Amino acid sequence: MRTTRTIATVATVAATALVFSGCAASAPQPAADVTADPVFEGTLSILTKFAGEPLEPYFEDLAAAYEAEHPDVKIELIQETDQSIKDKTKTLTASQALPDIYFTWTGNWADNFINGGLAADLSDVIAPGTEWGDRFGEASLSAFEHDGKYYGIPLYNNGKFMGYSKSAFAEAGIQVPTTFEELIDACEPLRTAGYEPIAFGNKDGWPALHYLQQLFAYNVPSEVLRADFDPETAEWDDPGYVRALEQFSTLVNDCTDTGDGTNGVLYTTAQQALAGGRAAMYYQEILEFDTVTADGATLTTDDFGIFPLPVPEGSKGDPGVIEGSPEGYLINAQSPRAALAVDFMKFVTEPENAKTLSSPPFGQPSAVVDAVTAETSSKSVYEGISMVNDASGLVAWLDTVTVPEVADAWLAGGEAVISGSSTPEEVLESVRAANNDAR
Repeated sequence: MRTTRTIATVATVAATALVFSGCAASAPQPAADVTADPVFEGTLSILTKFAGEPLEPYFEDLAAAYEAEHPDVKIELIQETDQSIKDKTKTLTASQALPDIYFTWTGNWADNFINGGLAADLSDVIAPGTEWGDRFGEASLSAFEHDGKYYGIPLYNNGKFMGYSKSAFAEAGIQVPTTFEELIDACEPLRTAGYEPIAFGNKDGWPALHYLQQLFAYNVPSEVLRADFDPETAEWDDPGYVRALEQFSTLVNDCTDTGDGTNGVLYTTAQQALAGGRAAMYYQEILEFDTVTADGATLTTDDFGIFPLPVPEGSKGDPGVIEGSPEGYLINAQSPRAALAVDFMKFVTEPENAKTLSSPPFGQPSAVVDAVTAETSSKSVYEGISMVNDASGLVAWLDTVTVPEVADAWLAGGEAVISGSSTPEEVLESVRAANNDAR
C-alpha cells in the first residue's frame, strides 16, 4: 500500500539489470511477443505488492476468476508487502527468476529494468490510441514511457496528503492550515488538547523523503528541480533546498512527539496513532486513506479529512504541485507467456475490476478512467484523486525519480536532519558529492 523503497536495493537492481543487459548482448534471447494470441495453458507467475489485509484478497479473487474462465491456466501469486517486495525483487532479479508480471514504481526504479532488458515493450498494445491504452489517462501511461515507448501497466494513481481528525481540530479550536507556518502554529494547541500533533515514523527512511520532496517542489523552481533529478544537469545548489530542509526540521521538532527518535519508529506505528485517535495528523498517501478508517479504527470516515501539505510563505516553486505518481506492473521481456500476461493484465484492468480496486476495503484509486467516482470510492479517496487530477503537476517520489547514488544520499540526509547530526548545508554537500560520483 505504501511506496516504500530501500535505496541499496534499487542500486542492486540497477547493477544486476546492467549485468543482464550485457549477458543478453553476448547470448541473444527472443523478445517477448506481447501481440501474439495468448495460449491459455500453463502457469503464470505474478509478483504483487498486495500482501496482508485488506489488500491480499484482491489479486486472489482475480486469479480465481481468471482460472475459472481458463481452466488450463494456473496463476501463481507472489504477494509481498511494501517492505518485503524490495528484497524479493532483488533476489528474483539476481537469480534471473523474475516472474512473468512484476510490480514497479515509476522513475529510475522502472528505468533500471527497462535499460537492463527486463521489461517488455508494450507500446503495440497499451500506448495511447490503442484499445487497451484508451482505458487509461494519458498521464498515467506517460509515467511509464521511456524513449518514446510504453513499458508499464498503470494499476492505480497516488498522491500525498496530510490526513487529520476533524474532531481533534475542533477540540483544539483550530482550522485547517493554509500555510506551512500555520501548520506549525497549530501543533501546540493540538498537543494541549491531548493529541500528538503529527504522527511520524521514519525507521524505513522514505517517509522523510516524502516530506522533503513536497517541500522541494514548493521551494525550488520547477525547471531547476527537474534538472536536478538528472546527474548530468544537476547542481543541487538552489537556496530553496536549504529552506525546505530547515522547514522539515522545524516540523519534526515542533510537531512530533518522537522528535529525533523518529528514525526508530515504523511508519505503521504512526499510521496507527491517527487511526487509534492518539494523533491529530499523519502525512499519508491516498492508498492509506481507507486503512486509517477501516473497521475497528477509532477514526471514522466522517471524522477523517485531508489537505495538501501547506505551502510555505515566500516560496519560489510551484504552489499547485502535488507529490505523487502512479504505480503499476511490468511484463518480463523474456517471458514465454508474455501474451498470456498481457491478457491477464487486461482482465485485471477491466472497468468492473478497476472499480472494485478503487472501493473499500481496498481503496486503491485505479488508473482506469472513470473507475474512481463518488459512488464507488470512499469520500476521502475520491477527494484525493480529484485534487491529484486538478494539480498543476505531479512530482514523483524522491527515492525513485533520481539515480540510486543520489537517492541514497537523500535517504541518509533525511535521517541526519531528524537526528540533528548534519546541517542542511552538510546534507546538500553530501548529495552533490553523490551526484558527481553518478556522472
